[in-house]
Amino acid sequence: MAEEIVGRGWGFPPHIGPQGGIALTHEHNEIDQAIHIILSTSPGERVMRPSFGCRLHDLVFAPNNSHTAARARRYVEEALGMWEPRISLLQVEVHQDSDQANRLIVEIQYEIKATHDRRSLVYPFYLIPEE
Repeated sequence: MAEEIVGRGWGFPPHIGPQGGIALTHEHNEIDQAIHIILSTSPGERVMRPSFGCRLHDLVFAPNNSHTAARARRYVEEALGMWEPRISLLQVEVHQDSDQANRLIVEIQYEIKATHDRRSLVYPFYLIPEE
């Protein structure tokens, strides 16, 4: 039942699978890959769906501070709320990476609506450091 709701498609990024064909997603990673696609696509990047994506990339030249982290959180919540109807967002936290000064860590906790399966995902977002 969950497989019908979650779906199946090409893996992201597209690559060759172990048997020589196009690698496909499966029910355990399809939603994670969909979230990565949403967060890594800038609005306007897809010609046939210009509003698809996340405004996170508007912040690439922003300073790595709490204001930027708050904007990143809002952008992630807006994008996933709009483009991933199969999940309920439970929590989105964005904080500066203590190991790399130019990286934000986006921690997403969500629940798959159809199965009530709770999952989490970490998405690193890189900023261009000031010179």
